[in-house]
This record gives sequence, C-alpha cells and structure tokens, in this order.
Amino acid sequence: MLNCLFVGIGGFIGAVLRYLLGMLPLSERFEFPMVTLGINILGAFAIGMVSQAAVKYGISDSRWILLLKTGVCGGFTTFSTFSLESSNLMAAGKQGYAVCYMVLSVLCCLGAVMAGKYLMQ
Repeated sequence: MLNCLFVGIGGFIGAVLRYLLGMLPLSERFEFPMVTLGINILGAFAIGMVSQAAVKYGISDSRWILLLKTGVCGGFTTFSTFSLESSNLMAAGKQGYAVCYMVLSVLCCLGAVMAGKYLMQ
C-alpha cells in the first residue's frame, strides 16, 4: 500500500507540472502541438536518467524510483493527449502536421530516453 502512496504523490507532482507547462501560450502561436511534444520529450529524458541512475546505484526496487518513474514521469508525460492531438490534426485536414508530430514524438522521445540514460552512465 505504501508503494501506491509513493506513486500517487509522484503522479500528483507530474500532473501538476504538466498542467502548468500546458498553460504556456505556445499553442496559440502554432498549429503544431509544441507543448505536448516538449513535455513528452522532457519526460522521456527524465525517465531515461532515473532508470539509468537506478541501475547505476542499485536502487531499482526503491519506492523513490516508483515515485519518480511511475509517478512523476507517468503523470507528467501524456500519450492520451498526444493521441488526441494527432487525431484532431488529421480531422482538421492537416495530415502533414499529424504525421510530422507522430514521427517526431516517437523519434525524439526514444532519443531523449537514450540521451538521459547515456548522461547517467
């Protein structure tokens, strides 16, 4: 039960951070979902760093790792918003933006995880 509390606290922190960053007025300037892309890349980088640090320091079963990986990073990043925004772009006839957003999201987030892990080695 204590594990759930750590995940919940981390989730609260991550979700609030995502909400606050989502208030950035970038969406008004661009048709492209820059804020969500940035949030997901930043979260991917963070989870790469946390997971590598857990391996490096032998703390992979720690409640703090649950708080950071599952809680903060899970609450911060958002696959559902990515999916909704991709769908909305396609429905608005902006297939080019949608494809670009989907490809950039996958490639940049994978690259960010690898960069985060690399920096923690």
